[in-house]
Amino acid sequence: MSIDHITIIPVLQQKAGNFSPKLERLIHTREWARIEEFVDDKPLGFGRPGNDRGVLAHAFLAKAILGIPTTVGLVERRSVDKTLRRICGFPMWRKIPTESSFSRTFAEFAVTRLGERVHEALVKEALGGHIVGHISRDATAIEAMEKPARREKVKKIKHRRGRPLKGGIREVKVSTLQKQLGQTLEEMLAEMSTECDHGTKSNAQGYKNSWNGYKLHLDSADCGISVSVVIPSASVHESQVATPLALITEQRVTHCYALMDAAYCSNIIREHPKSMGHGAWGI
Repeated sequence: MSIDHITIIPVLQQKAGNFSPKLERLIHTREWARIEEFVDDKPLGFGRPGNDRGVLAHAFLAKAILGIPTTVGLVERRSVDKTLRRICGFPMWRKIPTESSFSRTFAEFAVTRLGERVHEALVKEALGGHIVGHISRDATAIEAMEKPARREKVKKIKHRRGRPLKGGIREVKVSTLQKQLGQTLEEMLAEMSTECDHGTKSNAQGYKNSWNGYKLHLDSADCGISVSVVIPSASVHESQVATPLALITEQRVTHCYALMDAAYCSNIIREHPKSMGHGAWGI
């Protein structure tokens, strides 16, 4: 859409009346993100025409910004909130898509990484032509209501102590960080656990906090813009996400230094940014 986000709010107020600050924030985000441009809206085969993928993408955006936890809640609110229907672009004379239609489309958006592609395009548009001084890397907990996934217990193989027998081969253990040195970004992310599980992290005061859910890993620029994001399981340690985050950030912006705290204390992590021409500091 080419309508200026400054002039569209008074126009909507004349048609639908005043609206809350969250709906105003949704309007600004919709105009800036242009999420409908990243959706494939081509007709699929024969039969009745499907729902407009661009409009459903606006609903996908509204669910996140308004903090609606379930698709059922989104459908119920959209059926009674005429202002929200206008903002998302649903025609007033047509029925709202069913819950199953929303769920199938949202699952498709998740598989095609719609949110990640929109975020990458916005970062490159805002910072692609500039040099970022520092990239700050850190992680925070994301609590989830779902139950932690059950993990199969791996039986430990007892090895004979001392030197191996004649003709035997001593098993060499390779850490995750050492393994990542010979992997591509896709291989690192594929091997990273993304299920809901139990995690523990020390806060700024040194006390340990535990939670069930996930962990948000961020690379942020000096101006506060999140350049790259990775969300693995809560049990994944920060050091195992440092290298994938660095590779994603390298593809999006040009920066000079990477700032990390003691959780990333490793010689491998220190040397990796230097190999790409950056400096790594520990705080």
